[in-house]
Amino acid sequence: MSSTYLVTGAAGFIGSNFLDILVADQEDKRVVVLDKLTYCGNIMSIRHLIDSGRIEFVKGDIADRELVASLLDRYKPQYVINFAAESHVDRSVDDPTPFIKSNFEGVFNLLECCRRQRSAQLASKAEPTLKKYVQISTDEVYGDLEVCAPRPGHKDEAAQLGRTYEMYGEDAFTESYPLKGSSPYSASKASADLLTLSYYRSFGLPVTITRCSNNYGPRQFPEKLIPLVINNILHGKVLPVYGQGTNVRDWIHVDDHARGILAAARHGKPGEVYNFGGYSEKQNIDIVKSLIAIVKDAAAKMPSVAAAYPAALDASDSLITYVTDRPGHDRRYAIDALKAMTTLGWRPLMRFDEGLASTVRWYLENLDWVKSIVDGDYRDYYEHMYANR
Repeated sequence: MSSTYLVTGAAGFIGSNFLDILVADQEDKRVVVLDKLTYCGNIMSIRHLIDSGRIEFVKGDIADRELVASLLDRYKPQYVINFAAESHVDRSVDDPTPFIKSNFEGVFNLLECCRRQRSAQLASKAEPTLKKYVQISTDEVYGDLEVCAPRPGHKDEAAQLGRTYEMYGEDAFTESYPLKGSSPYSASKASADLLTLSYYRSFGLPVTITRCSNNYGPRQFPEKLIPLVINNILHGKVLPVYGQGTNVRDWIHVDDHARGILAAARHGKPGEVYNFGGYSEKQNIDIVKSLIAIVKDAAAKMPSVAAAYPAALDASDSLITYVTDRPGHDRRYAIDALKAMTTLGWRPLMRFDEGLASTVRWYLENLDWVKSIVDGDYRDYYEHMYANR
């Protein structure tokens, strides 16, 4: 095998889609997946890769030092890519503890195990096997930006993309933007980023950090906005929208993000941070209204869906219910991805309107996957989060 990849947290949304991109690549490789299979890690999302023998799966926690050390010793990966994280802001406000344990303590354990392996190899005069440790982060570590009326995007970035786009403010996050997380989730991720970079400065560990805007696409856990709204429309349930729905997010299709991560792993410089965004800024309320129309239209064209979920055929904006805003809700995120475009040759290829429609189709064509999740602990979580808002 020319390369071995240890991918942690890959049974989750972004990780599972990344695996599809990775295994489809022409490079000869071995792929080992370590995942604890918490509530948002679904073995169904990677079962096709396990059954085909294209990945090796190990169930376990990134905070388990003995396990991580044994995997590094056994497989000697050239790439360690860490997706493992608690990632939902609402949950972090409700209970920050799991976020500190996974997002900070777990990352510390991965870094420390990698450092110890590298130190032992150097001490024995062997060439260190690790080429890159990639920490998957988020634009939420930057805090938020001011919101204004939409305007044309930056000229240089528009030229790189070959198209224009609208921004809801005068600024966008660059890799050098100060970190100022607003929630326990974003603070735990920012802390992990700083720790990761310290292992490059202090120990020479070849680390790279990627930060992305809001992802969307197949296999996203339905606590997040887009799959939550799709599922609620199917069942004729209210669509909870925080505040007035005017918070703005930049959206990137998960496949575009996955390609960026792979480019950063193979071609990114150690000690560097790379931003990935879709240049698709949207207000939350506009996303919800678009989904109502798309799901209604798609369901009408799929007889099996229409028969099972007749409420979708009557969906309208009347389902929207404005609920009490969550504490510290960031106003706007916007990513400046010019560094990744100019140094890694990466581009976001999926236009948002096309990506949103294809995402809806995937959920309607994979209702068993959705049902396996929403029939479980998610029901209790949903009632806890939204019943009294």
